[in-house]
Amino acid sequence: MTTLSPGTLTQLEGQGIELPSWAFGNSGTRFKVFGTPGTPRDPFEKIADAAEVNRVTALAPSVALHIPWDKVDDYAALRRHANDLGVELGTINSNTFQDDDYKFGALTHEDAAVRRKAIDHHLECIDIMDATGSRDLKIWLAEGSNYPGQADLRGRQDRLHESLQEIYARLSGEQRLVLEYKFFEPAFYHTDVPDWGTSYVQVAALGERAMVCLDTGHHAPGTNIEFIVMQLLRLGKLGSFDFNSRFYADDDLIVGAADPFQLFRILFEVIRGGGLNNPDVAFMLDQCHNVEKKIPGQIRSVLNVQEMTARALLVDSDALRAAQVSGDVLAANAVFMDAFYTDVRPALAEWRESRGLPADPMAAYAASGYQERIETERVGGVQAGWGA
Repeated sequence: MTTLSPGTLTQLEGQGIELPSWAFGNSGTRFKVFGTPGTPRDPFEKIADAAEVNRVTALAPSVALHIPWDKVDDYAALRRHANDLGVELGTINSNTFQDDDYKFGALTHEDAAVRRKAIDHHLECIDIMDATGSRDLKIWLAEGSNYPGQADLRGRQDRLHESLQEIYARLSGEQRLVLEYKFFEPAFYHTDVPDWGTSYVQVAALGERAMVCLDTGHHAPGTNIEFIVMQLLRLGKLGSFDFNSRFYADDDLIVGAADPFQLFRILFEVIRGGGLNNPDVAFMLDQCHNVEKKIPGQIRSVLNVQEMTARALLVDSDALRAAQVSGDVLAANAVFMDAFYTDVRPALAEWRESRGLPADPMAAYAASGYQERIETERVGGVQAGWGA
């Protein structure tokens, strides 16, 4: 069995992956959302489900919220509820893509009144951050156009900057603005923040507490995502990851499902660039579970990230560098492939047991009775947002 060194285990022990509250509700496709038994009825139950993932993995110490999907009357009570279950409230995600006023844009809209409404929504999100103790405000904008000539491309970038400037000015202390990008959807001719370069240009103009969010599903086929990871780490602007998987587009499936080797390569660059267990680089899932059970889907996801991190930590950096310097192409590639093909699962299972965790978190959850209990107790739950 492969043995993981004490140094590798120390780095793995520090790993934390934030869970999205919406992964536990009814959501998952653009066409049909299938209801599942045991679905949370409110944000408190979403957090309880997220805490189950952390209980069996010790990998998910925080939960991201989505506003307005996760609005409550008392955020201090929600925070206490999370803490009582052993987790924290994390990133606050804004939503300007489900309101009729935003049909032609929100922060980029021609109408100042619509922009005002969208800005005020983000200011409300920051008020919530103040109450929850959250550090990051994550912004994804479903804004763009479908036809050439439909929109003033430059004007929209100018208005986006002005809107983000006002939102950024409201941040306090250690709070950050994290701008996500997506190369298409729902706009198909142009998207206002379609790539890492546009996100970088916008956040660089705001200040040091404005960062880029990289969603691993938000790229065209064939994109070298690990190159983008390297560049953003090099520039000091990689604020967070949204981990999911893509077969065709933004599939929002379990991370590593389509291409485990890509996840390995990404995590290698994270390690190489000093991003692992770096408080300035947040790891988060952004997934929806429409045909599989939601809690096991999240358990499998965080375990996939942990496994590929362990493999990436096995790369012999000295041998790799020597091969690179000498121009030995095949030797360099072999160093990578040796680490990727190493089966670390038995070693991880043994290590979990040594820490008082289940060797097999998936099996432990299945045997816990939690799924059966929530399916019995929760009637009519749809809480999540996208398909609710």
